[in-house]
Amino acid sequence: MNKPAGDLSAHIKLSAAKCIFEPTMDRMAVARAVCALVFLVAAACPVLGYVPQGPARRSAGGRRTHGAARTYIVLVDPPPPAGLQQADDEAAHRLWHESFLRGSGGGGGGRRHVRHSYTSVLSGFAARLTDGELVAVSRKPGFVRAFPERRVQLMTTRTPAFLGLEPGRGVWNATSYGEGAIIGFLDTGIDEKHPSFRDEGMPPPPARWKGACQPPVRCNNKLIGAASFVGDNTTADNVGHGTHTTGTAAGRFVEGASAFDLGAGGGTAAGMAPGAHLAVYKVCDAQGCFESDLLAGMDAAVKDGVDVLSVSLGGVSTPLDKDPIAIGAFAAASKGVLVVCAGGNSGPLPSTLSNEAPWILTVAAGSVDRSFRATVRLGDGEMFQGESLTQDKHFSSMVYPLYYSQGMNYCDFFDANITGMMVVCDTETPVPPMSSIEAVWEAGGVGVVFVNEPDFGYTIVLEKYYNLPMSQVTAVDGTKIMGYAMKGSSKTNHTATIVFNSTVVGVRPAPIVAAFSSRGPSVASPGVLKPDIMAPGLNILAAWPSLVPVEGPESYSFNIISGTSMATPHVTGIVALVKKAHPDWSAAAIKSAIMTTSSAVDNEGSRIMDEEHQTASSYAVGAGHVVPAKAVDPGLVYDIGVRDYAGYICELLGEAALKAIAGGSANLTCTEVEPVAAAQLNYPAIVVPLRAEPFAVNRMVTNVGPARSSYTAKVDAPEGLAVKVEPAELEFTEVKERKTFTVTVSAAAGTSDRASDEQRIAEGSLSWVSQDHVVRSPIVADSGITLTS
Repeated sequence: MNKPAGDLSAHIKLSAAKCIFEPTMDRMAVARAVCALVFLVAAACPVLGYVPQGPARRSAGGRRTHGAARTYIVLVDPPPPAGLQQADDEAAHRLWHESFLRGSGGGGGGRRHVRHSYTSVLSGFAARLTDGELVAVSRKPGFVRAFPERRVQLMTTRTPAFLGLEPGRGVWNATSYGEGAIIGFLDTGIDEKHPSFRDEGMPPPPARWKGACQPPVRCNNKLIGAASFVGDNTTADNVGHGTHTTGTAAGRFVEGASAFDLGAGGGTAAGMAPGAHLAVYKVCDAQGCFESDLLAGMDAAVKDGVDVLSVSLGGVSTPLDKDPIAIGAFAAASKGVLVVCAGGNSGPLPSTLSNEAPWILTVAAGSVDRSFRATVRLGDGEMFQGESLTQDKHFSSMVYPLYYSQGMNYCDFFDANITGMMVVCDTETPVPPMSSIEAVWEAGGVGVVFVNEPDFGYTIVLEKYYNLPMSQVTAVDGTKIMGYAMKGSSKTNHTATIVFNSTVVGVRPAPIVAAFSSRGPSVASPGVLKPDIMAPGLNILAAWPSLVPVEGPESYSFNIISGTSMATPHVTGIVALVKKAHPDWSAAAIKSAIMTTSSAVDNEGSRIMDEEHQTASSYAVGAGHVVPAKAVDPGLVYDIGVRDYAGYICELLGEAALKAIAGGSANLTCTEVEPVAAAQLNYPAIVVPLRAEPFAVNRMVTNVGPARSSYTAKVDAPEGLAVKVEPAELEFTEVKERKTFTVTVSAAAGTSDRASDEQRIAEGSLSWVSQDHVVRSPIVADSGITLTS
């Protein structure tokens, strides 16, 4: 049922080449800004990650232009040592950066100014330059590279229990809820007065902390840093996204939390690391996010002393040496700061990921075992389980005539009298368009059943609407409901109602991959499995600024939104717990612990499924679904050093790329480091070509469990894929002892030949099993990739 092209402008359009949602609905300005940042998408510019509805601030490919000038991020060599009082001499770095602008022109006779000076995550600056001025800058000694900034877009009461976190027990008890860990957020700011961020009973920040709160915000022992790098120069969250992600990662316990009065008396909301300190760096506002501001926030966060950085932003796949997030995250990782990023909301299409660098922890989104149940009951007694945030218990006590018009199935207008009827509407967007709801309301309809778009399968993305009681159902169930509505003659008395059950927990199966969650294989990092991990990201309840409206007149202190933006802070908080338990671990070791202890099965004990209820690929879930309790005690870790990453960059992109990413201060060149092929990077996952010839990869594990430990290799491989591990047993006698092994993978005769017409993937896993630990790594053999061993 195709909608006429002329009507597409009224709907959010899904496209791999554009922001996932392109909303044009005329809604209140703030609400438009809120929704515009909701889904992390594959856009021509980097992005915040949740479900969107609002106009873009600027066009021109998302680049910020100022007449003939635009903002460039300029990478330069570090300043000469003779000009430095000490290594962190900020004033000397800024003077060095300003020297590149002297004599560069300066439109209208004025000299250009450095907008941001970067000294921690890279050596360089941001400035507005014309093309001619950029040429002049590029001729200065010490210039490395410049690229125009892009706009990056913004990509809970139940999830702690779903992830096995319980007050006073287990990992929360062992890590004191993350007390002492410092989490940094690059986002839209924070509502610092929200009860999730109170500091009663919390200790002061560690003595190493260097950050502060920008007036008028007053720091407390929970919120220990707040700074703005955007035009409004305030850390207030006028969008909601930042407050939501911050609360998800580290919100304090708040009793009676609910959104829209769903759930009797509410539940107790808490973040993943409720005892951790927070530092917020506002790099986005209602108009979007720009890379120069993002880098400024990242630079400040690393200098201030955060332990982990949460970045729910991203864009289309970009070569690593041209991706500011990847460049900044490299320096952060070299300083022990793990950067956790949203994987993108351009699923279910393949190769749609953001933030693909191997030194970044890339997060996919899945469902939780909770449903905001709105069951459609037909007149013949058949029932279909839908969901809704707009629930009216009184509605369920009555039945209504059911209306569906195949010719008017998108509910833009009606050529019949629908007064007092419940209307079935198709939608070609993940979120029901407000225009359709308003059309039904204005035509006299009393309720709406929205049928999910087919590509989204069993994923139902919820938003709050105020006009009408409604239920969103899957495309499969919607087809049956439409069939019932069209039975017999037009005079047949077809009826239906919606039974609202508020909040239902214990839903099975869960988790399921969210349809919008971007998929691999990675374009920027071929041969490295991405995403890395999956976490809850569908219909997540968390803190919300009460002054930011949720599509209506009432204010709420909690809201329910979706996206890989919501999955990211779940993992960020868990990283803080691991960091608390193991403060001396590297960023790569923490990442390994989270990946190798993840779960490949759902709450029914079956393999995790995707939005179509088919077995999910590792390109959708990464290593698996995060398991906090196991992540703090992984047994073995796959560690990766800066020189290993440098060797990988040299092999993939060459010397110029290494200089752009690592900077001159790292003293790394491709002549000094051993090149590392993608397959040989000591990653906690294995990707190889699917071919008959044996392909061998080498790995090294470090013992972080009991000193005396014995591990045996357990291989799970599908028929037709041979996996050999040598040695098959590892014996450790010391903590931090390292052992190497080789995994050789080959396809059975004919398997790779059959893959010539169509890309084929064979998936398995390698688990190192001891008495106390299972250290699992996915193995992906892919006919579509070419790798060298």
